[in-house]
Amino acid sequence: MSVRTTRFINDPQTIVADMLDGYCAAHEDIIRLHDGLVVRATSKRPGKVGLVIGNGSGHEPAMIGWVGPGLFDVNVPGPVFTAPGPSRLVAGITAGDRGAGVLLCVSNHAGDVLNAEMALERVRQAGRDDVEMVILYDDIASAPKGQEPDRRGAAGLFFVWKIVGAYAEEGASLLASKAMAERVRDATRSLSATLRSCTHPVTGLPLADIPEGEVVIGVGVHGESHGNTNSVTTADSIMDIMVPQVVDDLGCRSGDEVCLLINNAGSLTVMELSILYRRAAQILAERNIQVHRAWLGPYATTQDTAGFTVAICRVDAEMKRLYDAPAHGAGIQFAGPASDGEAS
Repeated sequence: MSVRTTRFINDPQTIVADMLDGYCAAHEDIIRLHDGLVVRATSKRPGKVGLVIGNGSGHEPAMIGWVGPGLFDVNVPGPVFTAPGPSRLVAGITAGDRGAGVLLCVSNHAGDVLNAEMALERVRQAGRDDVEMVILYDDIASAPKGQEPDRRGAAGLFFVWKIVGAYAEEGASLLASKAMAERVRDATRSLSATLRSCTHPVTGLPLADIPEGEVVIGVGVHGESHGNTNSVTTADSIMDIMVPQVVDDLGCRSGDEVCLLINNAGSLTVMELSILYRRAAQILAERNIQVHRAWLGPYATTQDTAGFTVAICRVDAEMKRLYDAPAHGAGIQFAGPASDGEAS
């Protein structure tokens, strides 16, 4: 299957800088660009925990769109599909400090973890003991059940970002914020499927080659395959494969409540996402699992990949309260429950 190779860019070598300039300028009421970091335009009040995340660019609106009230304080953007280096993360930690410590959120990919560990070592050598790191993962295809810490981070981390963002915003301590991140992480599972890969926006090379008429179920955020290639039949048949795997791995039981995310990897239509959600909701209802809140849309993409992630987080009363709390980022705006406003 062919992939798009022509793009509306200037110089491939300045693609990230150009993107950051434009994105922050378009959302200057929410975020600003400070020494290559995406920071809140209005800082969190002093005395609250700062939330910082670093990631390779190319997955927008994650994470540049997840900075703002109720979300992250700082995003440290790296090169395309490449984690930012330790010195950049140290700069992000410094920028995110509001006097109550900083929690560095790390998606479980080798480069991200290595650079984050080096950054943490540097800040501690400098005498700081108020910085913690939490490693996040959710993709069930990347490692078997029982080896959850070996799994990679994917779009299911959305739930951690939203819930811990609200928790830190209301004044939770550093250790409490870290514990909440781990609690949400351990209650979350995801699985992804892809019909067509994308090209690397700098090299022009495809991330994966998927034959026409086939779908890979169990694919990583950079096109890496952990699963099986299947013939494309119907949306329902694909969800009949995927949703039970996610639910069973999480150990959901009758009567549980969950939050459900259908994440657009880049180029799927709202029509497709809605049809996929329809069947996911039916499967959950058949198991007497209630959906507390469901979102569908492009929250964490890989350029224009034709794929999606189904992510489920089992929630309790406290997690639901935090998930429903207001948030205001360039990539996500949520005013609260439907009676008070709508997610966008």
